[in-house]
Amino acid sequence: MRDYFKKTTSAAPLAVFRIALGMLLFLSIVRFWTKGWIHELYIAPKYFFSFYGFEFITPPGQYIYILFAICGLSAFLFAVGLFYRVSSIALFVSFTYIELIDKSTYLNHYYFISMVCLMMIFLPAHVYFSADAYRKKSILADTIPKWCLDAVKLYVCLIYIFAGLAKVNSEWLLHAQPLRIWLPSKNDLPVVGSLFKHVWVAYAFSWLGCLYDLSIPFLLLRRSTRIFAYGAVIIFHVLTAVLFPIGMFPYIMIATALIFFSTEFHQKILDKITSWIGGLKSLIVVRKTFDHTPANGKILKGLFTVFFVVQIALPFRYLFYPDELFWTEEGYRFSWRVMLMEKSGHAEFVVKDATGKITAIDNREFLTPLQEKMVATQPDMLLQYAHILRDHFSKQGWQSPQVFVDSYVVLNGRLGRPLVDPLTDLALQEDSFQHKTWILPFENEIKGL
Repeated sequence: MRDYFKKTTSAAPLAVFRIALGMLLFLSIVRFWTKGWIHELYIAPKYFFSFYGFEFITPPGQYIYILFAICGLSAFLFAVGLFYRVSSIALFVSFTYIELIDKSTYLNHYYFISMVCLMMIFLPAHVYFSADAYRKKSILADTIPKWCLDAVKLYVCLIYIFAGLAKVNSEWLLHAQPLRIWLPSKNDLPVVGSLFKHVWVAYAFSWLGCLYDLSIPFLLLRRSTRIFAYGAVIIFHVLTAVLFPIGMFPYIMIATALIFFSTEFHQKILDKITSWIGGLKSLIVVRKTFDHTPANGKILKGLFTVFFVVQIALPFRYLFYPDELFWTEEGYRFSWRVMLMEKSGHAEFVVKDATGKITAIDNREFLTPLQEKMVATQPDMLLQYAHILRDHFSKQGWQSPQVFVDSYVVLNGRLGRPLVDPLTDLALQEDSFQHKTWILPFENEIKGL
């Protein structure tokens, strides 16, 4: 390990990664703003669903536009490498704050971006081909410690491997679910749409998707297979973008996979940018190695060790919970279980109080359509909503409001089943990391990891 940490490599791949990630995030913020999603998701809702332990993250009202502006500006400065340390911290904090406001909007790729931005704060991505290096020649270096680049590669590999392992289950491989449900709805696509009505296509997509996730990091790491693997990355993520519109994530992953290419490849990219923009030659021709001080190097290696231990352990926390993961969703988030289930349902709430008052709840009075959809199938959000109703009716003068729910959920095309014990007063239940005993058993088994 001592020999490994003495190795150095070109700074070009990390510089290209910084530019690509920053510009894609900047474009994502612009896209989000222009489509009106800021108002729709962060101003229009009456209530928000915080993540457990992050209840202090609250929506700033109309000031959310300032937060998005900070995020967009920091992404741009991050890309060009101007005030890098400040901009990378601002990007991580602003993006993660937005992500944590409401778990209704949770997506795996938001978590990926937050974690990558956190890593980039501590990596020397600004010492080469950056505005900071142009302004301050003393930090300019074309060589960096190899582990700094390998840390990003390792994280990308972990994402693919965990996504692949999550697909090794009976629903995905033996029943082609949920693709058997999703693909037929795409039969209006030109040329290939008619294929999606066939069950064998869903099975082919399921098996190929699993094999892709489990093999692609190793194929990208090998020079002999890299170009073919990158072709597969492009095909896979473009197809994902066409079939399942999930924003900028496919394009971010396409750009991220470039980090596995040789230093010569990235140097050619920077040379091409230099040919387009005059005055940048001094950022290319340099012979200097960047290195951390011994003390800083030890601290950073320790921090990254802790980071990767957490990232490897977190997806396995579901093992501490009983019953079916897809049903309870205890330990489901932050585990790279991407698009593995089709879950729908409805929840009818009733509020009672000590004086005998009783009322049925129209969820539309409290929730947006997106929130109502998520609440119906996710037990922790269902509990939070029950507390929202309890507090609302307490303010209306109701004495010790009780909240009950009649809920039915359909998982991967099965018959609907009640999710929550209808006799449980959810107003008295508290959220925690412990198993929620008021979730009714699934009474089915999904075999797999």
